[in-house]
Order: sequence, then C-alpha cells, then structure tokens
Amino acid sequence: MAKSMLSVTMRAIKAAERERVRQAKSANRAYNAELKEQVLAAQARERQLKQAVVENNKEKVAKEKAVKAAHIVSQLAEVEILNAKIDDVFGELDGLLEATLDVDDFIDLEALRKPSSCAFDKPELLISIKPPIKPRMPTEPEYREPPRPKGLFGKKKKHEQAKLEALETHSRKKEDWVLSTARLQSEYDSSLAQHALAEEKRIEELALEKERFQQRLNQHNRNVDQFINDLAYGDAEAVQDYVAMVAENSNYPDHFVTTHEFLFRPEDAELQMEVAIPSPNDFPCIKAYKYVKTSDEIRETLLSKAELRKRYCSAVYQVAVRSLHEVFEADRREIIQTISLVVGTNEGNPATGKVGIIPFVGVSAARSSFMEFDLAKVVPEATLKHLGAAISKDPVSLVAADVSGVRKS
Repeated sequence: MAKSMLSVTMRAIKAAERERVRQAKSANRAYNAELKEQVLAAQARERQLKQAVVENNKEKVAKEKAVKAAHIVSQLAEVEILNAKIDDVFGELDGLLEATLDVDDFIDLEALRKPSSCAFDKPELLISIKPPIKPRMPTEPEYREPPRPKGLFGKKKKHEQAKLEALETHSRKKEDWVLSTARLQSEYDSSLAQHALAEEKRIEELALEKERFQQRLNQHNRNVDQFINDLAYGDAEAVQDYVAMVAENSNYPDHFVTTHEFLFRPEDAELQMEVAIPSPNDFPCIKAYKYVKTSDEIRETLLSKAELRKRYCSAVYQVAVRSLHEVFEADRREIIQTISLVVGTNEGNPATGKVGIIPFVGVSAARSSFMEFDLAKVVPEATLKHLGAAISKDPVSLVAADVSGVRKS
C-alpha cells in the first residue's frame, strides 16, 4: 500500500515536471514567435526604408538626367544660333556685289529740296497759350432775420437784440465777401493781363521764327540749286560731294565697314578713288561651332588658311567691282569717264612698319567699256583681270599690289 502511494506521488511529481517543461517550452515558443515577429517587422521596415531610398535615388537620378538633357538641348540650340549667325555673315560677304545690283545708286538731287509746306521746326510756338480759368466767385451772403423768441415776457426786446446781432454778423460777412470777391477778381484780371502779354510775345516770336525758318528753307533750296548747277558743269568739289553721297548710301554689312576717299580731275574726267576695307585680322575666321558633350564645351572651328584667303580675296574683288559699278551708275550725267580705283586696308605695312593703306587691288576702268558688262554673271576676279588690274598675290598676309601704273590718264 505504501509502495502504491509512493508510485502515485512519483507520477504526480513527474506529471507536474512535464507540465512545467511543457509550459516552459510553450512560453519559449511564444517568446521566440514574438521575437521572430519583431525581427520580421524590423526586416520589413528595413526593406521599406531601402525601397524609399532607392525610389528617392531614382527620382534624384531622373531629375539630374532631365536637367542634363535640358542643358544639352540648350547648348545645341546655342550652337545652332551661333552657326546661323556665321551663315548670315558669310552669306552677306558672298553677296557684296549682288546686293547692289538691284539698287539704283542714282541720287535725285531735286528730292533734296525742302517744300514750303515742310514741318516748322518750332511747333510749340504754333499752340496758343491757354487763358487763365475764371475763378468761381463766392455767393453773396443773404441776411436772414432771426425768428421771434418764445415766452411771455420781453419778447420784443429779445427780438430786437437778436436782429441787431444778426445785422452785425451779416454786415461782417458782407464785408468779407466784398473783399474776397475783389481779391479774386483782381487776381483774375492780373492773370488775364499776363496771359495777354505772353500771347502777344508768342505771336511776335512765332512771326520771327517763321521768317527765320523760311529764310533757312530758301537758303537750303538755293544751295541745292547751286549744287545741281555746279555738278552739271563738272565742278570738282561738287562731283566729290556727290560721290561721297553715293558712297554713304552704299549699304555694306555692319561687320564690314568701308571708308572712301575721292579726288576728281575735271581736266580728264577721271575720279581717283580709294576704298579701305577691314583688315584680314578683323575678317570673320570662325567656320562653325560644335558642342562637345564629354567636356560640356562649345568649341569653334576656324577656317583653314586656304579658306580664309579665298573668302577674303572674294570680298576684296567684289568691293572693287561694286565700287566701280555704284559710281558709274549713279553718275547719269556721265561726268566721270574714268575711275582709277585702289582697294586695300589701313594696316601696319610689314615691309615698312608704317600704318597706311596697303593696296590689294588697283584698277582703272573706262565708263564706255565697264557699263557694258553684265555684272550679274561675272566672276569679280576675272573682271578685274580683264580690266588689267594689279592684284595682290596674298592679301591675307598683307602683301601689297603694285598699283603704281593704275592711273591711265
């Protein structure tokens, strides 16, 4: 019996131990499960954070890529603009002669006259001075008898006193009104008098200025008449002034500035003419622009020496033929029969070191033969050679042409 009780007790103890172990394992499993959930949650959070960083990096990279692409587009557009400007410049230089062929270089001197109806140079005197505005006079004060007082006693005496005070007040107001009205009227009369004087002075000044203007107008027209008359007789100064006007009207590109000097010899009807063009050192030398992505630079490509020489020589030859054409065409009176022309540039001469005209072309042309040329079809260099011109072998290197025998008369 005792053994049986011991067995029961032992089984109970073992069962309790097993239950403790089971509970411990269960608690451990719960702890491990909770710990695993925490780990999984931390890992999920880590993945989210990494994904957010990746997305931000992608967005940043996308933005940087878009900015870079926009910059490249901008640079390419800038290159296109620069190359378009180069094309325009060289287009103008290639068409120096062509640009003048459709232009009538004759100057109608009759158009220089000023008609009597031309605009007066002091229009402000034509406008009358505004008169002063008449002031608004104050209204004359009106006397109003005070109402009779109410009450049983002393009404008459009080009323008389009130009337006396009202009359005194009205008298003061009337006196102030008279003074104020007189002052305003006096000021207005003074303004009218000043306006009358100013208007009289304006009219007198207008008459004097109109007379002066008309005299100057008449003198200008007399000068035009004299100029036309002198030019018709081949007066040297008049011819030179006329040629100067023709040269001034010659529309060269802004980047290709030319200057002219003249001397007319009436005894042999010859115009000695010198045209200075830009130095080859100032001549456009950039062939094109291009964008280099690797260095993010806009780089220029220069003309080769051969290309620069070809373009500069072309400009020299065109200016020579153009100058002959413009003067002969403008001279409808046929006063100038021969032009002795030198085209060059003002630069330091490599041979002498002195600054002066270095001639690149020297040519003498007679009206009778030159005016028969069809300049729309000519090659300027060939035209100059046909005329027996002296031509520099290398204008770009500032090699002068021998123009000592240009004048034939």
